[in-house]
Amino acid sequence: MASKLKPHQETIDYLVKIVWQNMANRYNQIVADFGITQSIGYLLINIDEEEGTTVSQAAALMGLKSTSLSRMLTQLETTNLIYRQSNKGDKRSVKVFLTDLGKEKRQLAKVLVKQFNGYLNEHLTDREKTQLVNTLKKLNQLTLGFKP
Repeated sequence: MASKLKPHQETIDYLVKIVWQNMANRYNQIVADFGITQSIGYLLINIDEEEGTTVSQAAALMGLKSTSLSRMLTQLETTNLIYRQSNKGDKRSVKVFLTDLGKEKRQLAKVLVKQFNGYLNEHLTDREKTQLVNTLKKLNQLTLGFKP
């Protein structure tokens, strides 16, 4: 017999959080063998390989403030996955670039993301995927527009 959900467990935000947390945990279990985390993999995937990515752009892609990203960037520099360089066009801005090792780890992360999304695609119909994507986009817009 299935257990009954508590009222707070039936809310949209709770379910979105739990699903995302389960996805992140599963990614972390898998990428631990690569010596990275889900967050690091996500960041590596989103750093522009040729032009680099500014710290503020990377923070926005991660949904973080630039100051919150600082510790992760320091860790990535220490493990030789990235290097930072002053932006030639704006000395106040810093760009992040991948090292060769960072590019290697990025490729591993990309392969895993493609495999996982392939797995999801095999188990969701086109209609379900379209509905989910549209619903998540709408949820994001509603969240950004919420004013209590």
